[in-house]
Amino acid sequence: MPQLSHISSYGEANMVDISHKLKSERSAVARAYLEINTAIIHLINNDQLEKGDLYATARIAGIQAAKRCSDLIPLCHPLVITKVSIDIVLEASFLVITAQCKTTAQTGVEMEALTAASVAALVLYDMCKGVDKGIVIKNIALLEKTGGKSGRWNTTSQHTDD
Repeated sequence: MPQLSHISSYGEANMVDISHKLKSERSAVARAYLEINTAIIHLINNDQLEKGDLYATARIAGIQAAKRCSDLIPLCHPLVITKVSIDIVLEASFLVITAQCKTTAQTGVEMEALTAASVAALVLYDMCKGVDKGIVIKNIALLEKTGGKSGRWNTTSQHTDD
């Protein structure tokens, strides 16, 4: 049975020792959904949101969040992020945020991608809450990761290729 890597043999929170691991190219993709109402959709489609450029603000916030992930998630290692992209599209009654992070490091960027998608969603909520405070952020999830000893994983395969 797999063990939790951030728990010591004494049951204490523990930062994993990655000093023995080799650097490799790694990437991760995460997604979040923001369920919005028709009034917000109308304002977005007509560029009438009072707080400014919705997409650019959320993208910048998501990028900043990925770069600061180790400051927010206590047991994450600080990483040199080589690429962060945030894609936001309006699909039906959802703003769909997809974040991709890349690095060449001794550990993966899954938490950075999840943090980027989450913070971008929070910024979108903040920018739209004046119209509807009932916006729902949902289904924040890792879609894919590559690199490292476990190789590739994605939500459709639910396994790794070593």
